[in-house]
Amino acid sequence: MGKSHLRMEREVAAVKTAHARGVIYVHSAPRALCPHVEWAAGRALGRAVNFDWRDQPVLKGASRTEFFWEGGAGTGAALASALRGWEHLRYEVTEDAGLGTDGSRYMHTPDLGIFFAQTDTAGNVVIPEDRIRSAMESAGSDAFELHRELRLALGQAWDDELEPFRRASQDSPVIWLHKVG
Repeated sequence: MGKSHLRMEREVAAVKTAHARGVIYVHSAPRALCPHVEWAAGRALGRAVNFDWRDQPVLKGASRTEFFWEGGAGTGAALASALRGWEHLRYEVTEDAGLGTDGSRYMHTPDLGIFFAQTDTAGNVVIPEDRIRSAMESAGSDAFELHRELRLALGQAWDDELEPFRRASQDSPVIWLHKVG
């Protein structure tokens, strides 16, 4: 197999052991579901977690939380999968881009289901070339249809539905996880 095979094995091993971090934003969860959300997130992270739940003023009887996590590359996907399936849950899971790995963003709402997007190092959604070509082909010369296709690719409907819940959490405390310098 030669040297190229060994180099490829080392690169795959480096990606598997790559360190990742991100945030879980639970924008709204029925209070009775909160402990179950913590258990599911803890299973995905491989350790017990305790979230700081607060009332969600946008939806009576609901709670919200933010949790900064660290783990291996792909932990964001594991977290999003662990939370998927509860129809009354609104959440986002982000995983920052790292050395040799893309970032990711998962959004879920009861009405729309789950949305996934690749993100760059600044957290911007990246639309793959094939998806843009598909949008252009579907739209033809109809500019309104192209806008609709691109909004779909960007997850605009999910952003629109989650935005009121995000704004309600702007008073949340900021917790710095690392020290610079």
